[in-house]
Amino acid sequence: MPLGLPATRCGDVDEICGAITVQTRIGHLIHNVARRLLSAPPYLYPFPTDMPASPLDILALAAHRDDVEQTCGGTLLKMAQLGHRTGILDLTQGEMGTRGNANDRAREAEDAAKILCTSWRQALDIPDGRVENTWENRLKVVRVLRQQRPRVVILPYWKGRHPDHYTASVLGYEACFLAGLAKLDVGVDLHVAAGDSPAMVIPNVKRASPSPRTGRPQDSRQDSGAAGLLPHRPFKIIYATLYYDVRPTFVVDITEQFEARFQALMAYKSQFSDQEAGKGIFPARDEIRSRIESMARFYGMLGGVTYAEPFIQKEVGLVEDLTLIPVKSI
Repeated sequence: MPLGLPATRCGDVDEICGAITVQTRIGHLIHNVARRLLSAPPYLYPFPTDMPASPLDILALAAHRDDVEQTCGGTLLKMAQLGHRTGILDLTQGEMGTRGNANDRAREAEDAAKILCTSWRQALDIPDGRVENTWENRLKVVRVLRQQRPRVVILPYWKGRHPDHYTASVLGYEACFLAGLAKLDVGVDLHVAAGDSPAMVIPNVKRASPSPRTGRPQDSRQDSGAAGLLPHRPFKIIYATLYYDVRPTFVVDITEQFEARFQALMAYKSQFSDQEAGKGIFPARDEIRSRIESMARFYGMLGGVTYAEPFIQKEVGLVEDLTLIPVKSI
């Protein structure tokens, strides 16, 4: 369900977002400052608000509340710090968890989202433990995609231990395809979860201008009027692979975001605090920290940085300048 927190500017709270440091080109800093000063606050939290919402730049989709925090939370935070609008779509509400309940998860998801500086978060009403790739469930995701109109979608990897995880991957991909079909009418009903208040329809989304380098549109967003949800197909789909042992296509350096990413995961106190319930299933908090750090260091080593998160893209990468390819070979 859409979050109901008091409006908070993410960048104003150092303990939540950290200082925004730019270690690449100074243009990142200029872009971020300009965006804060000249447009609606990119991290204004939550929806709905009294200002028109811009399309999301990046939407991470996962089966359960806390999956995104574990697999790509550092990446989402880094993208937010670079000025991108990020969002999270949880397919279920966590009612089948060994520890806690759906209400606990909802509160904890709000806290985690603030730490990761996300602009939008919602949980659908698909049953926890029974994520199925049905037509009805695909349409629920299609409505969100057409409403939020992300350029990039992060999905779970398509293999894994938990059926909800790999089913969410296929469901998400097929929804991304269906969302671009002009003749697919999903209506304007945005009550995508039981008891949800209507989510915001984004008006007046202008068509992207051609890229100066390629002549191609820079994204696939289309004009969206108040009459309904027009077709939208994300430009890029990538897969977060942390739950499965597979060599990534690329990794994202989250060295500066690692501590906040861990705090976002620890926001799920009902899940990860030391307690008797589920003691034989869940490791102690200190062990969780050790495992998360070890994994992040492993993937960081592959990219020549301290901490990183792994991803796969199915497409061939495009390189224009061989001298600018990162990560040394020898």
